[in-house]
Amino acid sequence: MNQHSDERGAELREIFFESAQELLQSLNEEALELEKQPGDGEAVRVIRRIVHTLKGDSAACGFRELSELSHELEDILGLETASSHASLAEIAFTAADTFAVLLAAYRNQAELPSLDPLRKLMRELAEKPDKKGRKKKAAAAHQRTVWTEYEMVAMQNATGRGKRVYHITGRIDANCAMPIAARQMVLNTLSTLGEVLGARPQPGSPESSASMEFLLASDAPAEQIIAKCQIPTIVAQVKAEVLSTPANKQVRHDTNDLQEQATAPQPPQKSDSVAVEPGEEPELAAPSSPSYSLPENVLRVDAERIDSVLNLVGELIIGKSMLQQALNEFSKIYPKAAIQSRFLDAMGFQARVLNDLQRSVMKIRMVPVEQLFRRFPRVVRDIAKQCGKAVDLKISGQDTDLDKSILDAISEPLTHIVRNAVGHGIEDPEQRRRVGKPARGTIRLNAYHHGNQVIVEVSDDGGGIDPQRIKAKALERGLIAAESLDRMTEAELMDLVFHPGFTTAEEITEVSGRGVGLDVVQTVLHRLKGSVHIETRLGQSTTFRLKLPLTLAIIKALLFRVQHRLYAVPLNTVAEIARAAEADVHQVDNYEVLQLRNQVLPMVRLGDPPAQQLEGSAGKIFVLVISVGERKCGLIVDSLEGEEELVIKALDDQTLATDMVSGASILGDGRVVLILNIAALVERYSKSRPSSVGKLAPGLLTSSESRAAQLPREIPQ
Repeated sequence: MNQHSDERGAELREIFFESAQELLQSLNEEALELEKQPGDGEAVRVIRRIVHTLKGDSAACGFRELSELSHELEDILGLETASSHASLAEIAFTAADTFAVLLAAYRNQAELPSLDPLRKLMRELAEKPDKKGRKKKAAAAHQRTVWTEYEMVAMQNATGRGKRVYHITGRIDANCAMPIAARQMVLNTLSTLGEVLGARPQPGSPESSASMEFLLASDAPAEQIIAKCQIPTIVAQVKAEVLSTPANKQVRHDTNDLQEQATAPQPPQKSDSVAVEPGEEPELAAPSSPSYSLPENVLRVDAERIDSVLNLVGELIIGKSMLQQALNEFSKIYPKAAIQSRFLDAMGFQARVLNDLQRSVMKIRMVPVEQLFRRFPRVVRDIAKQCGKAVDLKISGQDTDLDKSILDAISEPLTHIVRNAVGHGIEDPEQRRRVGKPARGTIRLNAYHHGNQVIVEVSDDGGGIDPQRIKAKALERGLIAAESLDRMTEAELMDLVFHPGFTTAEEITEVSGRGVGLDVVQTVLHRLKGSVHIETRLGQSTTFRLKLPLTLAIIKALLFRVQHRLYAVPLNTVAEIARAAEADVHQVDNYEVLQLRNQVLPMVRLGDPPAQQLEGSAGKIFVLVISVGERKCGLIVDSLEGEEELVIKALDDQTLATDMVSGASILGDGRVVLILNIAALVERYSKSRPSSVGKLAPGLLTSSESRAAQLPREIPQ
């Protein structure tokens, strides 16, 4: 095998792994539907088609174990009694989990897991059919006919050309010795009346079924079609039902009764095979899974390629700043030059095109949060079952767009929050009944845009978080002194739940009690330059509110100086800018505060305290009032440099070993500016508060941490 073949095979496997994840997500969704509506034949058909696709794709990639297991499951799903069996949904869940572990083993070249648990469930289903469900299966067998997506498109095209689309069903005479030839005779007859769009069984099929179905696009009336198809000694009965007409009329005809009949429309199907009932206008619904979307409008692009384009756009923005700086210097030297206006026009045109390019690239990186939300119905279902609770999940705002890198980063934190909502928040059914609540709890996932941020909320109608219980646990674990607890606000108390090792659970279970999870939430949110806030009402509800930036690549920033060093903060975190004197800053219980109008504002000093400042200081300071979650505090800075659009460049640990700086950028004149991580900075401030009388700690940005301001002009990409 040559090198080209190896590369092609590796590329094929990567495509398979990506599409397989989408198939498994769809398998989980259909299993949830089947669990809610046992015996749903359409859900079983979709599950079987997913397994069939997985079988073929895995075989093409050489994954024999997965292909064989999928083949066995497909055979089980094809059994007459499978669709109504009570354990089928559980088998589908187990299959999804087993397939996921197999895929991970293939991808990591690890040892393959045991497949016996799934095979045992399949054997039990095959050997012990659900007698109760057999009648249901027989009754539902003729409810709907499944047509492929290609046939549905052909139906729509025929309707668009002004044709009627008929659903023709018939039965072959019981005395007919050659049913396959009989079906062919009916097919030939229909071909003279119009275009045959579909047939069941397929033409040439060896199946000897006595029933037959056709889709016909024709201008002929139903009476003529029925008369032509009634071949003596060959066809016993024929029905012609109009599925769609140019005038959108819904009519049904048969040999016994020619009458108009409106039929209730069916819900949109999720797959490439669409079920249509008589009288239903065919409609191609938007698929719920990317794996079933029409391919001509979808292009799979590696995320690294998009990041590369975005990085080039960032370089163009830096270039624009450099040109603007050069133009400003040119204007100072030649204020009356005639060519200056042409430069300004060219710069304005370049800025407009660059802004459009930036927005276009950012939209490519944006994906709906539905890609993350759709995995949580299965998570909630499993945790609720494990805890013996009844929980419903309601999702809204799933069309809200978010940067793909941020979406991937919040996957784990959001999972921890949802698991805690089920394990800690929602009470047991009996306990809920005692307090007058419905036995089934409700968890809500919601996302929406708010300014330049995306808000993701996880709410539950459980028992809430008791602040007194948090105090008791914090004292028990020695996380904070008693005198400090008495001075803490409720918001500060709630922040303690994010402390590593903190838990209010009385016992350790598989779901909760180890104190691991919520600390990950705050760590990841700080890294993303976001924040998390908790709202709770004891006995009623709890809401975790995550505030996230739209993107991590390009931001509007406010530039300022502290002790002659240049820094920046995201502009959307600055609520207002105030001017004050150093004498206006007071110490209360060793905290620095400033009275701003009718509000006492806690202060964060970025530089050294006044006693350590250079001589000749004017004594005037600027205060940046910033919002962190639902709280506000003030940053003391020396001077302001203005607003700037900055391209964030990541810094490795060798360049800067602090979490208070989230990145750096290059200005138009070549200067390097550090971009502060506001959430981490305020977190450091709150932890460094003295708990006893003593001297005020030095500024948070010490000389060692701000040494990165002397970075070279070239920043690592």
